This record gives sequence, structure tokens and C-alpha cells, in this order.
Amino acid sequence: MSVLPATSRAWHLVSRPHGTPRPEDFALRETPVGAPAAGHLLIRNHYFSVDPYMRGRMGDTPGYAYFPPYALDEALVGHAVGEVVVSNAAGFAPGDHVLHFGGWREYAEVPSGEATPVDTDGIPLTAYLSVLGMTGLSAYTGLFEIASFRKGDVVFVSGAAGAVGGQAGQLARLSGARRVIGSAGTDEKVRMLVEEFGFDAAFNYRAGSVSDQLRQAAPEGIDLYFDTVGGDHLEAAIGALREHGRVALCGAIAQYNDVEPPPGPRNLAQAIGKRLTMRGMIVTDHQDLLPRFMADVAPWVRSGELVWRETVAEGIEKGPEAFLGLFRGDNTGKMIVRLDHPATGAASPSR
Repeated sequence: MSVLPATSRAWHLVSRPHGTPRPEDFALRETPVGAPAAGHLLIRNHYFSVDPYMRGRMGDTPGYAYFPPYALDEALVGHAVGEVVVSNAAGFAPGDHVLHFGGWREYAEVPSGEATPVDTDGIPLTAYLSVLGMTGLSAYTGLFEIASFRKGDVVFVSGAAGAVGGQAGQLARLSGARRVIGSAGTDEKVRMLVEEFGFDAAFNYRAGSVSDQLRQAAPEGIDLYFDTVGGDHLEAAIGALREHGRVALCGAIAQYNDVEPPPGPRNLAQAIGKRLTMRGMIVTDHQDLLPRFMADVAPWVRSGELVWRETVAEGIEKGPEAFLGLFRGDNTGKMIVRLDHPATGAASPSR
């Protein structure tokens, strides 16, 4: 057994943000490291995930009752991948790579039932935080279960350069969409959507009216909208949807830091005449889809048909900065934090 450190560093929430979180809302503190209890594992984290939904857990934002708030002055949690260094549970051995929910820290002790072994044969370890993780399952669930994708659909994905949106658009393309359109916040990201991800069209939502640009990209309208942004994107999509169009309400990152309710969408009444179906989703309600998701998507990952991007912040010290970067659009694809001891033996991620 390798020599364990006496302490491990972990990020704690020390104050509840009002509006956009600030660096001073977080504190990096040392916590003791010891042998795991019976039935538990001690895991050395290699990467942890930062995700927009975490903003809701940091305060009392309406609509986030599906996750309890983070407790003040306790370590934050989130998905992470790492290596078992001490096992006190059957079925796990030192050196095993696992996915678990003890992120935002260097070492995590978790019950063995909350750790999932991951296969790194031809698949990068980081994929289990992105393309084969919660973000990938969100894209798959929203597209196929919530919005009932049909071959031949014209699909619009907002925030398509993000981890969920980029995968949703590609899954639609690989599954027979007639046309896939995405929005992103820079011209570089727009080029990536078309040239790397295979979208048929994309536009920079900062370059003009979202409604006008969507109308130009889909002059005959759209059948399915995958929403990760909310606000003006949702309003534009409602205007562009054809009769019996479908909407997967996966996220609303444009509104997560708002302190006042948004004014719209102002054209919601169109949902009546168009007979639209709009359905919200929480990915944790759909864990039963995980086997089907892995069976369908893992082969596309191994073959390279499904491309994904990662933005990697180096070092645990960058945790809050990486999280705050999500709301500035700093990330292309999945935002993750790599700790000071990178994993070995895993393939390089698609960038």
C-alpha cells in the first residue's frame, strides 16, 4: 500500500452567493486522511467535474428542490474519477479506476456502493465525466426520452459548444436528423460545431438576434429544440417550432445567476396553437437508461464518430475559477479540473 498523506485539500462553500458567485464564496481547506471504514474505499481523485447545476445548490434559487443545497462550511461534492488507493470493500482493489460523487477534493472516502468501476480500455478516464458521464446521459435522455427524437427531424440545440449541447446535436445527426442547428458564443465555437461536430448550420448568438439567425438557419422551421440556455433562445425556438414540435428543457444557464425572475418567453401562448410539447428533465430521474445509453454511445466514442471537447483547468486551486468560467463561456465542451497527480494508462481525450 502506498504511503498516504496525513491531510487532503478540499473546497468548501463558506457563503451563499447573491447573483454571480465570487471567489471569496469558496475556501480551500485541509481535511484529515485515514484508512476507510468497513465497506468504504479511499480514492485518490485525478479529475473532478464542475457543472452549471451546482449553482442552484449554492443558494436558494427557485426550481432546484431536486437537489438539496450545499451546507456551508462543508466540502462541496460532485462527480469525480480517480484511483482506489485503499479498499475495505469486496469487489474493489487498489489501482481500480472508479467514478463517484466525492469531487472538489484530492482524496475521497466513499461507500463502495457509490463507486462505479470504469473501463479505460480505449476510453479516456475523463470521458466518464463528459461524453459517457452525466452530461452524456443528459444529452441522450433529453433527445430520445424527453423530446422523442424522430428520424428526419430538424433539430436546434442552444449552447451547442457546451458539453451537453454538443453531444445532443451529434447524437441527433448520428441518429438520422434531417438538419441540426446549433448556437454558440464565439465565431470559433461556431466553426467547431460545423467543421468538427458535423452540424449543418450554427450561429453566434452574440452577433445578432437569436430569432433572426435561427430563422435564417431554419427557414422552414424546426421540429425539436434541445434547450440548455433558456431566455431569448427559448423564445426564438418557440417562434420557429412547427406544429407538434417538441422541447427538452435541460437547462437555463443564462438565468442561473439572475436575482430577478426573467420576463419571458413572451410568446409562450404560441405553444397552444402549435400544440407544442415542452418537458423539463432531471437526469437523475433516468438512471434506468444508463445501460441503453452506454450500449448505444460507447461504440461511437471508441470509433471516433462522436467527437467531444474538454476544457481542463490544472490543479485543485483552480476549482472555483473553472466553475465561474462556465457562466462566462470560457469552456468549450466539458469543463473539468485535473489534480496534481494525473491518471496514467488511459487514452488521450478527443479535443
